[in-house]
Amino acid sequence: MIRLATQEDLQQITAIYNQAVLAKFETADTDPVSVESRENWLAVHPADQYPVIVYEYAGIVRGWCSISPYRRGRGALRFTAEISYYVDRDMRGRGIGGRLLESAIALAASLGFRNLFAIVLDRNHPSIRLLEKSGFRKWGEMPGVADFDGDECGHLYYGKRIAHSASL
Repeated sequence: MIRLATQEDLQQITAIYNQAVLAKFETADTDPVSVESRENWLAVHPADQYPVIVYEYAGIVRGWCSISPYRRGRGALRFTAEISYYVDRDMRGRGIGGRLLESAIALAASLGFRNLFAIVLDRNHPSIRLLEKSGFRKWGEMPGVADFDGDECGHLYYGKRIAHSASL
């Protein structure tokens, strides 16, 4: 089941994110984050503007996806948002990421967004494949900007133009 995230989900959201941190090359964070730091993160993601959704199975959050502002406060960019998603490593390959992306795209369109983009490390091939399968295309590249203890990789920007509710 996909639903909006709540405060009660933060422990599992944080655990899933920290799996990606520890795996390296799945996020640019290099140190695990705390549940407390995610409380503020969730607070700046109100459901009616920048929601966080979770995929719950058997009462446990197995994945999540957030819609975040792009350059907050710059009016000309108000119809563009960044999307991020993470799936529990034990549940990967089961279509959870695709379902989260599909739901987030529909939700973003209903909120009036016209453009979604994801920033992915160039070594994260499973995520790149998922984005491309979901209709995202490579919009840009920043080579060598991420450094993992001397091991560099780039950031890729994948974007998708989406229909918003006003044009439906």
